[in-house]
Amino acid sequence: MVMDEGGLRDRGRGTPATVDSEPRQILVELGEQNLDAICLSTYRTACKLRFIQKRCNLHLIDIYNVIEAVRDAGLNAVELHAGISVTRLENLVSSLFNQLSKRLPTTHTIDPRESTVLLVEFLLAAVDSEPDSRLTVLSVKAMLATLCGGKLLDKLRYVFSQVSDSSGVLVQSKFDSFLREALKLPSAVHEGPSFGYTHTSARSCFPQQKRVMLNMFLDSVADPPQCLVWLPLMHRMANVEHVYHPVSCSYCRGNAMMGFRYRCLRCRGYQLCQNCFWRGNASGSHSNQHQMKEHSSWKSSASKLGRALSRTLGCVSSREPPHPIYPEQPERTLNLSNLVPARPVGNTSDAMLLSTSVPESSKSLAVAQRMNEEHALIAAYVNRLQSSPCSVDSPRREDEEHKLIARYTSRLAETDGPGVIPNRSINFDVNKQKRELIGQLECKNREILAEIKRLRVEHDAACQATTNPTLLAELRLLRQRKDELEQRMSSLQQSRRELMVQLEGLMKLLKDEEQRQAAQAAGSSHASPSRPSPSSVRSVGAASPPAHMYPPQDSLAGVGGDVQEAFAQGPRRNLRNDLLVAADSITNTVSSLVKELHSDEAREEEERLLNGKDRAG
Repeated sequence: MVMDEGGLRDRGRGTPATVDSEPRQILVELGEQNLDAICLSTYRTACKLRFIQKRCNLHLIDIYNVIEAVRDAGLNAVELHAGISVTRLENLVSSLFNQLSKRLPTTHTIDPRESTVLLVEFLLAAVDSEPDSRLTVLSVKAMLATLCGGKLLDKLRYVFSQVSDSSGVLVQSKFDSFLREALKLPSAVHEGPSFGYTHTSARSCFPQQKRVMLNMFLDSVADPPQCLVWLPLMHRMANVEHVYHPVSCSYCRGNAMMGFRYRCLRCRGYQLCQNCFWRGNASGSHSNQHQMKEHSSWKSSASKLGRALSRTLGCVSSREPPHPIYPEQPERTLNLSNLVPARPVGNTSDAMLLSTSVPESSKSLAVAQRMNEEHALIAAYVNRLQSSPCSVDSPRREDEEHKLIARYTSRLAETDGPGVIPNRSINFDVNKQKRELIGQLECKNREILAEIKRLRVEHDAACQATTNPTLLAELRLLRQRKDELEQRMSSLQQSRRELMVQLEGLMKLLKDEEQRQAAQAAGSSHASPSRPSPSSVRSVGAASPPAHMYPPQDSLAGVGGDVQEAFAQGPRRNLRNDLLVAADSITNTVSSLVKELHSDEAREEEERLLNGKDRAG
């Protein structure tokens, strides 16, 4: 693409048609991109609309998604010049982005609400850019079809279907209305002076042709009119956004370029990236008046040489047309009137009468005769196709196919009609049973919900009762009393443990004393020839006790009376038995104390429960 920079210079900066008291968010974000620094009005307009398209996530939606959303909203059967409310527009755009969020993978998510708000704001700003304009069905279709992504050819075909008549001829008045609505988009981004609507815009698109058909309309892609030159450029910008050029820019000295690459036809080896070229940057001997060639891809020297040799040797086929050639007349819809019955069947009894009025034998003969005729017709049709394959795409062939399909469908409708009625009655019975089962399940569901509600109310009441501050204070005091009793019980158990240790020491002392007495008795028996009587031994022991036989009285401080009595002066007793009795008495005393503590705690717990029930009642 060769262009003259001087011829594409801006014809004047655009100003907003209306001044809002509060600027819309998307227009504020557009102003922050500093796209007004681009000198070329065509590229500036395309860049602004491309930013709007990507910011609203419209580049992820193609024209077929727009058609589906418009059909779901019921706007396909509404007059193009009919008005539409803002609420209906919001519902249409919201459904468009909700469906998009369902189609996208989990790695790529959008915010449907934010995209809806931004797009509705921009569409309303575009409508307000022209005075005395209103929101219509045509304006919504034209703006969405222009801003959505996808192929430009599909978008133009949809636009032609909206501005043409039933015979496939462009209606100039409809096309003029479409241009008026589509050119509100450049005006919304303040490019109205360059690409705004004029009364001669429609005539400048097709100045000579009186009857504009679909193929002529699609030829505008190769050579667009001046008012729509930004539309194919926006699509080309979308296609080259991720194209990599492994060369450096001659002005900004960037290592590589992304997007478009511009090469000067006069300065050898002088190349600019798209940002430098759009803003009019130049260096050295290069001037902005030089012709530049736009490159949308990178080709190595080897590929260029191979392509030149192939072109020279004639190995490359001729250039294909820019778009497929479509038939001039639109495709006719099938005539299915023969499938509609003459009068609807009123009820099941009428259908049964109709089905039984014809004898079975006559019906079978008629069906067999009709099938033979259809088989002969199909064989003749196949032979004709084999003998003349060139007539496959002729209109006559389509009519014959339509007639054959209609005949088959009518036969199926006639043969299957009587057998459908009993199945319908069976289906009615099955549906009745299903409805009864559904009713029973719904009744059980209501009972379960009522029970859940009752339990929830009881649970809430119990929670409120437990949150009573008086009960909480009493529970806190009871826990404190319980802790005190546990501490007291632990101290008593520690005292019992100490007493048992002391008793073990006393038992050892007694055992040692008995061993000494036994040793003394054995020595005295060896010294005297005759064994003394036990009474004399007891009297001697009682008369002169040894000094170390009894421990000091202070060492028995804190021991029970039984232990003290065991070591008291008087007749000799069995001290081991006395100590065991004293230990048993101490154990009994401690266990009785523990039982008393547990009984006090249980009594306090019962009193607390009784108080709680009284308050709840």
